Amino acid sequence: MVPEELRELAAPVLPSFAARPQGGGTAPCDERAVFTAVAYALTSGCAWRHLPPTFGTSPATAHRQTAL
Repeated sequence: MVPEELRELAAPVLPSFAARPQGGGTAPCDERAVFTAVAYALTSGCAWRHLPPTFGTSPATAHRQTAL
Protein backbone atom coordinates (compact mmCIF):
# COMPACT_ATOMS: atom_id res chain seq x y z
CA MET A 1 0.00 0.00 0.00
CA VAL A 2 2.83 2.40 0.78
CA PRO A 3 5.72 2.69 -1.68
CA GLU A 4 9.11 1.68 -0.30
CA GLU A 5 10.53 5.04 -1.39
CA LEU A 6 8.08 6.87 0.89
CA ARG A 7 8.95 4.66 3.85
CA GLU A 8 12.67 5.22 3.26
CA LEU A 9 12.09 8.98 3.02
CA ALA A 10 10.23 9.00 6.34
CA ALA A 11 12.58 6.56 8.12
CA PRO A 12 14.86 9.20 9.72
CA VAL A 13 11.95 10.80 11.61
CA LEU A 14 10.20 7.58 12.65
CA PRO A 15 10.87 6.21 16.12
CA SER A 16 12.51 2.81 16.28
CA PHE A 17 12.17 0.11 18.87
CA ALA A 18 14.64 0.27 21.71
CA ALA A 19 14.84 -2.50 24.29
CA ARG A 20 14.43 -1.35 27.85
CA PRO A 21 17.56 -1.92 29.99
CA GLN A 22 15.48 -3.37 32.82
CA GLY A 23 13.64 -5.72 30.46
CA GLY A 24 9.90 -6.14 30.15
CA GLY A 25 7.66 -3.87 28.15
CA THR A 26 6.01 -4.77 24.89
CA ALA A 27 7.48 -6.81 22.09
CA PRO A 28 8.58 -4.91 18.99
CA CYS A 29 6.06 -4.78 16.16
CA ASP A 30 6.55 -4.74 12.42
CA GLU A 31 7.56 -1.16 11.58
CA ARG A 32 6.29 -1.46 8.00
CA ALA A 33 2.84 -2.51 9.22
CA VAL A 34 2.70 0.40 11.64
CA PHE A 35 3.82 2.91 9.00
CA THR A 36 1.26 1.57 6.53
CA ALA A 37 -1.51 1.85 9.15
CA VAL A 38 -0.49 5.41 10.01
CA ALA A 39 -0.36 6.41 6.34
CA TYR A 40 -3.79 4.86 5.77
CA ALA A 41 -5.36 6.66 8.72
CA LEU A 42 -3.85 10.02 7.80
CA THR A 43 -4.70 9.88 4.10
CA SER A 44 -8.17 8.35 4.38
CA GLY A 45 -9.44 10.31 7.36
CA CYS A 46 -10.26 7.05 9.12
CA ALA A 47 -10.61 7.32 12.91
CA TRP A 48 -7.80 5.55 14.74
CA ARG A 49 -10.23 3.23 16.49
CA HIS A 50 -11.64 2.17 13.11
CA LEU A 51 -8.37 1.00 11.59
CA PRO A 52 -8.94 -2.35 9.89
CA PRO A 53 -7.29 -5.31 11.66
CA THR A 54 -5.69 -6.35 8.35
CA PHE A 55 -2.77 -4.01 9.06
CA GLY A 56 -1.53 -6.35 11.77
CA THR A 57 -1.11 -3.62 14.38
CA SER A 58 -3.45 -2.22 16.97
CA PRO A 59 -5.00 1.20 16.50
CA ALA A 60 -3.37 2.30 19.76
CA THR A 61 0.10 1.35 18.50
CA ALA A 62 -0.40 3.20 15.22
CA HIS A 63 -1.69 6.29 17.01
CA ARG A 64 1.15 6.21 19.54
CA GLN A 65 3.69 6.31 16.68
CA THR A 66 2.29 9.62 15.45
CA ALA A 67 2.71 11.21 18.87
CA LEU A 68 6.44 10.49 19.12
